[in-house]
Amino acid sequence: MMIKQTFQIADMHCSNCAMKIEALEDDLPGIKSISASYQKGRMVVEFDETKISPETIIAAVKEKGYTAIPA
Repeated sequence: MMIKQTFQIADMHCSNCAMKIEALEDDLPGIKSISASYQKGRMVVEFDETKISPETIIAAVKEKGYTAIPA
């Protein structure tokens, strides 16, 4: 089942940061879309909760050097 979840990411500083995070869409199975905004300091992820968990998404964001907190 597809769900949308918002995460706060306060340590994004530029559009390049947002693009790095959005690139996770191609790396992780079960993600339909990632929309990141450094101006708003958040990302919205649409994903299949049967294929990937919020914890896995948070861990993948951390590997890119950012801290994602469920909003």
